[in-house]
Amino acid sequence: MNLKKEIQEAGIVVPQNFWHKIQKYKETLLRWNKTHNLTGAKDEATLDHFIFDSIYPLSFIKKPKTLLDIGTGAGFPGLILAMALPDTEVTLAEPLTKRASFLQFIKASLQLDNLDVKRKRAEELEPKIYDLITSRAVTDTKLLLEISQTLRDDNTRLLFYKGEKVFDEVDASLPHKVIITNNRHYLLIDKNLKDDK
Repeated sequence: MNLKKEIQEAGIVVPQNFWHKIQKYKETLLRWNKTHNLTGAKDEATLDHFIFDSIYPLSFIKKPKTLLDIGTGAGFPGLILAMALPDTEVTLAEPLTKRASFLQFIKASLQLDNLDVKRKRAEELEPKIYDLITSRAVTDTKLLLEISQTLRDDNTRLLFYKGEKVFDEVDASLPHKVIITNNRHYLLIDKNLKDDK
């Protein structure tokens, strides 16, 4: 995969320093992963797929002012979105110490001033309303909605990175759409869907 080409072809505009930061992130993650087993991605090609998967929604959603990523793990999608959206305040909720430590290290080494890493579960966060809440491979949709209750209001958009079983998880009464790519089903829950680009 040619990551730069794929992102450009998707119509996603990233800051000039994005590519430098992504390269540093990949090098650091692969180095840390040998010792700490942060992600199943063991090579750059797999990381490129994970990065594209993380950033692809910027082709169909409006840029948020604030973003919360629940269960960020090694950085997908929240850390990648923070690099792509320098004007967005991004909070990463990651309860596992080794992963949260890695995220803090990346924040410091890449000088990601728009990033706040919380070594907490989402339900332990101080109540605050976010514009966009994301989550990838954490839990089912019903539980994500429950644990994010104090972190959203009617205007918050929820973007969950799901697999094929998304249709079994989503309540038809929720204002939503599913955007399908090769290996991903993006579940967007938003009462103002018609206002998105």
